Amino acid sequence: MSRNRPLAFAVTGLTRTFEAETAVRDVSFVVPAGKVAVLVGPPGAGKTTIVRMLLGQLTPTSGTVNVGGPGSGVRAGHQAIGAILTPRGLHPARTARDQLRVFAAAAGVSNARADDLLTLTRLDAVAGQKIATLSPGMQSRLALAVALLGDPPLLVLDDPALGLDAAETAWLNDYLRSHAQRGGTAVLTSRTLSAALPVADELIVLDRGAVVYQGSPSRLRRSHPDRLLVKSSSQIALATTLAAQGFTDAVMRPDGRLAVAEATLAQLEAAAAAARVQLTEISAEHVHPDQVLATLTRGHTTPVAHTPASHYAAPAAYGMPR
Repeated sequence: MSRNRPLAFAVTGLTRTFEAETAVRDVSFVVPAGKVAVLVGPPGAGKTTIVRMLLGQLTPTSGTVNVGGPGSGVRAGHQAIGAILTPRGLHPARTARDQLRVFAAAAGVSNARADDLLTLTRLDAVAGQKIATLSPGMQSRLALAVALLGDPPLLVLDDPALGLDAAETAWLNDYLRSHAQRGGTAVLTSRTLSAALPVADELIVLDRGAVVYQGSPSRLRRSHPDRLLVKSSSQIALATTLAAQGFTDAVMRPDGRLAVAEATLAQLEAAAAAARVQLTEISAEHVHPDQVLATLTRGHTTPVAHTPASHYAAPAAYGMPR
């Protein structure tokens, strides 16, 4: 991450132990203003524990949490932060409008602001319905409306896409991107890498309370590329020609196929022609982002999808420009 911007969040050596179990272990990261960072990991990775420490609801066993950067002396609970927690903390017998107005009164915010947020989160049509009758996605959007009551520059959102359908998720991502473009900052959690990629400037992947990857989506994409799997009349000659043409990430698989990264079908065919070898089999190995997450977190790996070369597309950008 660039350190040229002011830091909105700075976490150093964060550790939290519950009795004999360590839920978070030596986690450090910074989030500059105007960026979206996503804590990604399976259940039990430590995401919610970190969120609660960011908000001052849990005291770290060791390490520090600062809002405004190291040495600022400003604690998370004393900054303008909007938060979504799990569970959502919504009263099932209240209507969506009444629930939002209760929180608005507590925050010293007008009912007009609450009504505007119902419109923003596309809940105005169901504002008179009891929360118990709302879908999980609607409840998540209502929780977001609560978080936005004070128009906070900083957002800490625990699993904000919980229950959202594809259209609702796209809307949420658009809102978070526009919030960052206005100078706001967001830290959110996600159980899946595929959900995090379209919105993340920075990924912090967690496994059993520890950071196993930290960096941009594009850097993660480069370290886990899609590949073309090739058989030819001379694998050595083909690999040598590919390397001479700049395609150096080619690995011989145990089954004898050459796995080539960063090359298109046309480039592969051109290399074969230059090497004077015949291509006898080509298929595409598309790596799903959540397979990458399973690999990083030692989870169960999703089978790799192999498709005929005629259906091969350029490697996905993991939701970000490469």
